[in-house]
Amino acid sequence: MKKSMITSFFLGVLMIFSAALTLALTPTEKMADLQEKINLDVMIPSQFADWKIDQSITPLQVDADTQVKLDKLYNQILARTYINSHGNRIMLSIAYGGDRGDNLSLHKPEVCYYVQGFEISNNSFKQLNTDYGFLPTKRLLAVKGNRNEPITYWVTVGDKAVLPGVEQKMQQLKYGLTGKIPDGMLVRVSSVDQDTDNAYKVQDFFIRDLLLAVQNKDRLRLIGVFKTA
Repeated sequence: MKKSMITSFFLGVLMIFSAALTLALTPTEKMADLQEKINLDVMIPSQFADWKIDQSITPLQVDADTQVKLDKLYNQILARTYINSHGNRIMLSIAYGGDRGDNLSLHKPEVCYYVQGFEISNNSFKQLNTDYGFLPTKRLLAVKGNRNEPITYWVTVGDKAVLPGVEQKMQQLKYGLTGKIPDGMLVRVSSVDQDTDNAYKVQDFFIRDLLLAVQNKDRLRLIGVFKTA
């Protein structure tokens, strides 16, 4: 009986300690509250380099129920189509979560395109060389009927652009251990082009032009800080 009481006592102490440790390690400080508020419509220029918004393209409108779900998941979503003097069109989509970085996984192209009936292939990574360093990007090919849509995207968690998946989770965990809740951003560019290799080249040019066009403080929010070699 005495042994049972001692065992119960220690189990109770362990439960209290575990609960206290969980509470202590639960992030409470939102990075978004410590920084200037983001406004994607202002951050991303409507015209830069050889690119401007294609006024002939009507932005896709989602139904009311879907919009409610998106509003719960993300603080802001930007969707635009740009065109250059050569007639190349690039679709830009940015999802920002001020305190919902983990939910960006729900906005990943692998998920979004798949649920719309696309077949996903050409799943690969590329370190895109920019004027500000090597940006870790992921490339996909989404195909549905005659629509061939090459995609390039990246994820930024807090102050660092990371590869989606394990690296993204590790970055979130790193912040969590310091008591901080990082904001998150997923940036996607895509184009409808039967020539997949050419599409990726045009997307690379678009990304480099965009990073050169935005203000320094906004560029840091888009791609974070990373080494130049």
